[in-house]
Amino acid sequence: MTEVSGTSSTQDVWRRQVFYLPGYDPVPPRRYRELYRSEARKQAEISGYAIDIKGNPNSKTYSWSVHARVDGAEVDSQIELLLWSDIVQKSMRRSIVGTFLLLARVVWIYIASGALARLVHLRKGPVIAALYPVFMLSAQLLGAVILAFAVAWGVDLALPLWLAALAGLTVLAGLMVWFRRLDRHLFAYYLLHDYAFSAQYSGANPPELEERIATFVDRLETALQSDVDEVLVVGHSSGAHLAVSVLADLMRRDSRAGFRPKLSFLSLGHVVPMVSFLPNANRLRRDLNLLSEEDRLIWVDVTAPGDGCTFALIDPVAVSGVAPDCGHHQPLVISAAFSKSLSPDAQKRMKWHYFRIHFQYLCAFDRPRDYDYFQITAGPLSLGRRYEGRNPSPSCLATPLSPYRDMSCA
Repeated sequence: MTEVSGTSSTQDVWRRQVFYLPGYDPVPPRRYRELYRSEARKQAEISGYAIDIKGNPNSKTYSWSVHARVDGAEVDSQIELLLWSDIVQKSMRRSIVGTFLLLARVVWIYIASGALARLVHLRKGPVIAALYPVFMLSAQLLGAVILAFAVAWGVDLALPLWLAALAGLTVLAGLMVWFRRLDRHLFAYYLLHDYAFSAQYSGANPPELEERIATFVDRLETALQSDVDEVLVVGHSSGAHLAVSVLADLMRRDSRAGFRPKLSFLSLGHVVPMVSFLPNANRLRRDLNLLSEEDRLIWVDVTAPGDGCTFALIDPVAVSGVAPDCGHHQPLVISAAFSKSLSPDAQKRMKWHYFRIHFQYLCAFDRPRDYDYFQITAGPLSLGRRYEGRNPSPSCLATPLSPYRDMSCA
C-alpha cells in the first residue's frame, strides 16, 4: 500500500479554503455536508487520524469547518459549496411531452455532430450511461403505446370508436405519468436532463450558468486574497468541467504572476468529452487549453475504471484535441483504483449501484492508498506536495479524438 503521510516536518498547509463544485444534482446542499461528516469519520478511524466537522450557521454561504490532526500536524479548513442546484432544478421542470422532444433533439445533436461516433472510442461505460435514458424512455413510450392500443382495441368491441380512443389515450397518459414517478428508482429522466443540459446548446453554457460562473470566480478571487495557505477547488462529475471554466476565467481576470496561497484543482469522475466533443464547446476547449499550460495552479485528475459513469483515465485536455504543442501539460491523471482501495466485501455491496460508485471519490476507502479525499481537503499537505513526483497512470489515454477543435470566441 502506498501511503502519503502528513508530518509536521513536511506540512505546508495550516489553513485551507476548499470550494466544492457538485455535478448536475438537484439535491439540497445539506446532503453533501452530512456525506462529508459521516465518511470523514469512517476514513479517520480506518487511517488513524482525527477529524472534527462543524457547521457554519451564521455564514452567508453554505459551508462547514474542519479541524484535522494527521501525524501530529493540525490543520483548519473551510469547505464551501459552489451551488447551482437551483439551475439544475429549473432545467428539470419539463413536461413529459417536453422531455421526449428534448430526447429527440439530444440524440440528433450527438449523432449528426459525429460526437457519439468518437465517444465510443473512449470508455464504454459513460457512453452506455448516456444511451440508457434513450433506450429506457423509448421502451416506456413503446410499452405504453402498445398497451393503450390493446385497451382501445378491446373496448372498441363494446363501445363507440371515440370512447375506445379516449380509453386508450387515458391508459397511455396514466402509464407515462406512472413511469415518471418511478424515475426516483430508474433515473432515466434525470440522466436525460443531465446530458441534455449542455448538449441542447451543442456544448455551450446556458446564459444563467455563465452568470453563476462569474459569481464563483468572485468567491475564488476573494479567497486568494485571504491568509490561507491553499485554495483548493474540487469539481466532481459535470462539476469538473464547470470548475475548469471557473478557474480559466479566474486566470484571465487576475494578471498577477502568482498567488500567495497555493491554488489547486482536483477533478473527480469527469465527463468532459460529453461536452468538449460537441461543435459549440469552443469555450470549454479554450478553457481546457488555458489550464493545461497554467503554472499558477496544480491540477490533479482522479478517476477509476470501476466507475462506469466517468471517462476513467482519459486525459480531458488531450482527447479534446487542445493539448499545447510543447507536449507536457496538466492535469496529472491518476487512478483511485477502486479494485485495490476497496475490499471485496465493499465492492460487492456497491455492485450495480452505479451512482453510489460514482460518488465513491467523496467517501471512505477501507484499503486506502495514496488517494484520500479527506487528507486532500483537510490534511497538512497541499495537493501539489501530496502528489509531488507522482507519475500519471500508465494506462491513461491521451489520443486526440474530438471531431471539433475550435477554441475561438463566439
